[in-house]
Amino acid sequence: MTFQPRGGAARRHSRRAAATLGAVSAGLLVLSACDEPTPMATVTIGTDSISSEAACYRTLTAEQAKECAQEKPSKSIELAQGETLRIGVDPEVSETGWALWINGEQATNNTFDKTYWAFENADLFATQPGQAAQKSLTISVVEQNAEGSKIEGVWNFELTNPDA
Repeated sequence: MTFQPRGGAARRHSRRAAATLGAVSAGLLVLSACDEPTPMATVTIGTDSISSEAACYRTLTAEQAKECAQEKPSKSIELAQGETLRIGVDPEVSETGWALWINGEQATNNTFDKTYWAFENADLFATQPGQAAQKSLTISVVEQNAEGSKIEGVWNFELTNPDA
């Protein structure tokens, strides 16, 4: 035999059930309003890789992209002189195209439309005679069209110099 609440107890039981259902529904509504994850970009050097979602992901002006590319990266990886720097992006990023920026400035003259690109013998920490080698720099993968007139996202990574 099961216990069935009667009278006031039944109303309290019904109110609790309705409140619980309402809380669950509200929680699902809040979750559905969250932003979708952004596409990923990955930097690989040797056997080490780091991946990140975009620091900024929306239609950006060139000035906004430059500001975003100067934000401190959350991920860091060592790049010794002469190693190959590999960059991978999600297919939707390659559809628009992407460029490599260094310390907030575009470093490649062209955009890439591939999901993967290798920069062999990367020497990003090269110095002029009498100058000290940089200890780190920020590279940014910037989703942009060939003209640079449409910028959609910026992924930042810190490269550290083990030789500095």
